[in-house]
Parts: sequence; C-alpha cells; structure tokens
Amino acid sequence: MRTFLGGAGALLAGLALLALPSIASAQSVEDIISRGKLVVAIDTTTPPYGFLDANLKPTGFDIEVANKMGEALGVPVEFVTVTSPGRIPALLTKQVDAVISIFSITPARAIQIDYSIPYAGQSAVVIAPKSTSIQGVADLVGKKVGLTRGTGEDGLLTKAAETNPGIEILRFDDYSSLLQAMVSGQIDAMGGGDYGEIYLKKAQNGDAFEQKYVLKTFYFGIGVAKGNDNLRQWINTWLFTMKTDGTLDALSMKYRNQPLPVLPVF
Repeated sequence: MRTFLGGAGALLAGLALLALPSIASAQSVEDIISRGKLVVAIDTTTPPYGFLDANLKPTGFDIEVANKMGEALGVPVEFVTVTSPGRIPALLTKQVDAVISIFSITPARAIQIDYSIPYAGQSAVVIAPKSTSIQGVADLVGKKVGLTRGTGEDGLLTKAAETNPGIEILRFDDYSSLLQAMVSGQIDAMGGGDYGEIYLKKAQNGDAFEQKYVLKTFYFGIGVAKGNDNLRQWINTWLFTMKTDGTLDALSMKYRNQPLPVLPVF
C-alpha cells in the first residue's frame, strides 16, 4: 500500500530516473493507440497486487488490471518496474503513461500527479506474532516496527512514533524484504496491507502471525501525469464499465479471496 511521499522525496527520486532513457509518455488516448503500446509502471514485490509467477512473469491484481486496460485500447502493455518511491517520479519524468501499483489516493500526491477514480481499496494494518500483545500504538513503544519505505503505513506510523517516543522504525525498500524481516525476527511488528498475514503464513512458522489493529482504509487510483485529462477521463469511463460488469470484483476474488470494498467516486 503506497500513500505517502513528500514533494522533496519525489523530486530526489526523480533525479535518479532522469538517467534512464525517456519513453516520452503519451498525452492522449489517441497517442497511445498511434504509438502501438501502453507503458505502465508496476511493482512486482507487493503480492497479491503485483508479483512474479513461477516463470518470473509479472502477475497479480494490478497487472491484470493493466493488461485489461491495454486490451480495451487495443494495444500491448509494456511494464516498467518501480519501487514505491519511484512511482511519482516515473510520471514526472514521463517514463510511463500510467501507474497501476496500489497507488493510494492522497491530497499530497494529487499536487504532483492526477488520479483516476478508485478501482480497489484495502486497509493498512499492524501485523505481529500472536504471542505479542498489541492493541494500539501505545503497545508499539519499545518495539522495532518494520515498514516499506514510502507507503501509507510509513506515513501513519512515522507520525505515531513522533508522538510516542520509543517506537523504533525500520524501513525496507520492498514488501518482500519486510516480510522476511518479520519472519526472521528482525522486527517485532510491521505495518502492511490487510492481506499481509496471508503471505507470512506461507513462510516457516508464519501461522504465528495475525493482524493487530487497523491503521486506515485506503483507496487505489490509476496515476497519470498532471493535466493529462484526456487519458484520465478515458480511464474513468473504462473503470466504470469494469466496476459495473463485475470484472474488478472477479479479479479481487481471484487474487484477494474477498470482494472489493464499496468504492467511493469523485
């Protein structure tokens, strides 16, 4: 779940992307169709939304959404893999046409990029061993809490640590590293999506973990470059049909084993 990235952080991350060859993002739906491909930023370290299958091919909820978007446009999809802090810079530096990567909608991010209406949503939660008593933020004092850098959990728990001295925050670059740290005992608790314990249970001794409490519910939008109203409006229309015909709910059941929450619109 990715929801917190300040302007300075995005610009610094963007400097690294400037070294990459420019793909020159399209400015309209017609541009994408004429070019013959849709370029989408994804993250393959956040199952069930984005991960690599046994053949090292990107798959997951977000990847299927991206592929269906390409199908609707009649063009293949070219994936650009980014980490959480690299999503906004990918749009700012015109590396991609869109970001589909559990990209939570926030006012701070909307200063730099534009969002589609929500296509999915989930809760950010605190996860820890069942044997650890944690009912709220006060119980995290004196504990090492792991986070994926630049995520919604990062923003929420960093603020909590500022007002509750004694919470030690450890940041990891991707969700896989965070899960490994949780399983290996490097951290006492972690912030993650409400799907996180599913993947901990697949690891050794993973069945000893559980969700402790909910931090906040987030809604995901497809990110596009600021001012690209033609593409954003087409995406909104397309997402409307995906919601009403049941496609998004079917994908949610396939990858999340639960229907989508009620999605707000704006």
